[in-house]
Amino acid sequence: MDAEPISTSRLTLEPLAVEHATEMAEVLGDPALHTFIGGSPATAEQLRDRYTRMVAGPPPGGDESWLNWVIHLDDPGCLVGYVQATVTSPGRAAVAWVVGTSWQGRGIAGEAALALAGWLGEHGVNALIATVHPDHAASSAVARRIGLVPTDDRVDGEVVWRSV
Repeated sequence: MDAEPISTSRLTLEPLAVEHATEMAEVLGDPALHTFIGGSPATAEQLRDRYTRMVAGPPPGGDESWLNWVIHLDDPGCLVGYVQATVTSPGRAAVAWVVGTSWQGRGIAGEAALALAGWLGEHGVNALIATVHPDHAASSAVARRIGLVPTDDRVDGEVVWRSV
């Protein structure tokens, strides 16, 4: 399975390319963004290295597909975050979303995650999972919007959400 462009009324999810690293370093550069997602802002060079590995895909012989998109806000025409899916077995995927702090609170993450979930469904994925920090109300709302429900399971302190 390969990532393809996905469009909504105001967004285009573009398959990740190494060339996105410089702009994404700015989008993801606010230290406050990492309160819930962990880590610290990466430099453009660090993102280029990471994106090179991500675009190359998982090691041969496995049954995973790595699908990564940057979120392009069509007006004013800039990158604002990313969505990703790791398809681990037929019909199953772990999904994630991140929107830069300057663009939060506009429904972008929900719109992008919903488009991602729809695209995955069209490609035979009918079971989704996501992990969300227990204090991250906005990401919990996104998970609900794409039809996930919280479970009692935890991974690294985050709540596991699953499709019903």
